[in-house]
Amino acid sequence: MTDNYAVIFDMDGVLVDTYRAHYESWLAMARSQGLQLSEEDFARTFGRTSREIIAHFWGAGYSDADVAALDDRKEAAFREIITADFPAMAGVHELLQSLHDDGFRLAVGSSGPPENVAMVVDRIGQRELFAALVTATDVTRGKPDPQVFLIAAARLGVSPVRCAVVEDAPLGITAALAAGMTAVGLASTGRTRESLGEAAAVVDSLRELSPDFFRRLIDGRPG
Repeated sequence: MTDNYAVIFDMDGVLVDTYRAHYESWLAMARSQGLQLSEEDFARTFGRTSREIIAHFWGAGYSDADVAALDDRKEAAFREIITADFPAMAGVHELLQSLHDDGFRLAVGSSGPPENVAMVVDRIGQRELFAALVTATDVTRGKPDPQVFLIAAARLGVSPVRCAVVEDAPLGITAALAAGMTAVGLASTGRTRESLGEAAAVVDSLRELSPDFFRRLIDGRPG
């Protein structure tokens, strides 16, 4: 393990504002199968893998192969939507560069498939700043299980206690805390500050974050 600090970023709602694109792609997939999905259902499960969400709502009627096919259809629809309109989060480029320049190790810890993560980091244009990308195919248990973040820390070579996680979903905050990491909540589209209240800090924009902010939070020093 190194003595570096690390920041692990969730992808959806943190690096890019994908809330609407995910909801629209879920609706398109559900309607094609004559299924129902409310926005409340969608918001409650945001942060879990697509296959877990499909199994949760409709698993009784589908085989594993059917679930995989629905997952592929949903994610293809998502990539089509997000490719046409890529809403990178305000301040993301500056934050990533400043953390990297300050010696932080950076990773993505996402419930999304590798195709989605690759597309997002490539569109942001700073792939070289990330030392690790952990996706849904790397884990057997989705958030709120801490597996995705623990794998990221292991690949970074940084102890969990020296890692901060930036998350927009309550399930992700729970996962970060279960991993023994410092959680920072980002109140992005569809989220409230109250729902992220278990985090050590909650912000409304990535522009509120900096290397010194993370260093102080991880060390448990007051801002």
